[in-house]
Amino acid sequence: MKIVILGAGQVGGSLAESLASERNDIVLVDSDEKTLRELRDRIDIGIVAGHASHPDILQEAGIEDADILVAVTNNDETNMAACQIAHSLFRVPTKIARVRAAAYLQYPQLFDPQSIPIDVLISPEQLVSEYIARLMAYPGALQVLDFADGRVQLVAVRAIQGGPLVGHQLRYLRQHMPKVDTRVAAIYRRNSPIIPQGDTVIEAGDEVFFLAARADIRAVMSELRRLEQGYKRVTIAGGGNIGLRLALKLENRYTVKIIEQSHERCVFLSEELSNTIILHGSASDQDLLLEESIEDTDVFLAVTNDDEANIMSSLLAKRLGARKVMTLINNRAYVDLVQGGEIDIAISPQQNTIGSLLTHVRRGDMVNVHSLRRGAAEAIEVIAHGDRRTSKVVGRKIEDIDLPEGAAIGAIVRETEHGSEVLIAHDDVVVQTDDHVIVFLVDRRHTRHVEQLFQVGFSFF
Repeated sequence: MKIVILGAGQVGGSLAESLASERNDIVLVDSDEKTLRELRDRIDIGIVAGHASHPDILQEAGIEDADILVAVTNNDETNMAACQIAHSLFRVPTKIARVRAAAYLQYPQLFDPQSIPIDVLISPEQLVSEYIARLMAYPGALQVLDFADGRVQLVAVRAIQGGPLVGHQLRYLRQHMPKVDTRVAAIYRRNSPIIPQGDTVIEAGDEVFFLAARADIRAVMSELRRLEQGYKRVTIAGGGNIGLRLALKLENRYTVKIIEQSHERCVFLSEELSNTIILHGSASDQDLLLEESIEDTDVFLAVTNDDEANIMSSLLAKRLGARKVMTLINNRAYVDLVQGGEIDIAISPQQNTIGSLLTHVRRGDMVNVHSLRRGAAEAIEVIAHGDRRTSKVVGRKIEDIDLPEGAAIGAIVRETEHGSEVLIAHDDVVVQTDDHVIVFLVDRRHTRHVEQLFQVGFSFF
């Protein structure tokens, strides 16, 4: 496909890198010529320097024969204008835009073909707040990802000595839990992937990715580590868009405090939130944290726009006794540096956003794409179409499907007359048409192979 990407920031650059490696024709547009040249030196893409929404710049980027426009500049208005121009002047089939401001997002009727013709709207703040809310629901989880509208979840946990399965082979999982069905999709040991087999022994420190129906997640987690107590008290550092969205999601289930430096923003937050305590000050102020009993806080969430401020306030909160620390980090180079030490979970908004973008850019009837392990791995939800004659998967047992090395089907969600049925993928399960198939890829370079397997009836979103 030919894809024009507007904006060479963290999201645009990472997306260009991801899609170019899959042999798409990528053109990246940005006003920063130096950044564009650095990206072109590293990956095989075209570049155009200029204002992303100007028609002549879009023409120079080859917008006339583009399949998809992805507008992810840092300016909402530029992204919206570019989609309008791509539609009105160039009839681009699919237009995807990142829009951050809640002032726009609260009017969804703005974004339809008769108004501002955006086919797919991406809100990083919404994606991040939903992601953190899922982590809050499962204390001890490193990642929690939804598939099939939340009926199946992929969870990553760190195996800890004392978990019943630690030191045992995977095949014993079924003996331990005869009434619970689950599939271990991948294991990462000292950052290297292991393809799970029945005789694979779980070791303390392993990062284990497993799929299960939502109702069974806690039971499986309890096999890998002692279950942690549920969270009660939450402190959010930063009252921006993400902090506000998080508080709205959490304030009726937890005791929530927000620490915000801007007095004007504090006043606004107090008007928007009904059950959240708003504190005016710096999250790096030790006296303020001690005064607010940070040692009794179950989760400290640092979600300001400043990576360094997030890291420093998180380290301070942890040292002063906060039980769990989650930190928003935009700079990908920082994520590996801090996660797993004093900071329990480093959250990359880019990875969340890129996964959502890939869902709509990939071939095949993709429902969900989640980018994992800093983009090295992926989890995909794709709908199977066709029949045994026209499809490479429909009508076949999972053991007979030609999956690439390092890929595993983890679960299938099937609609029946009695409702949705979750089938954990065992070798003898037969894929049927319209099944939602969840595939885990240890190496995302094999994504094209998986797309080709499911290509019958594929469509662009």
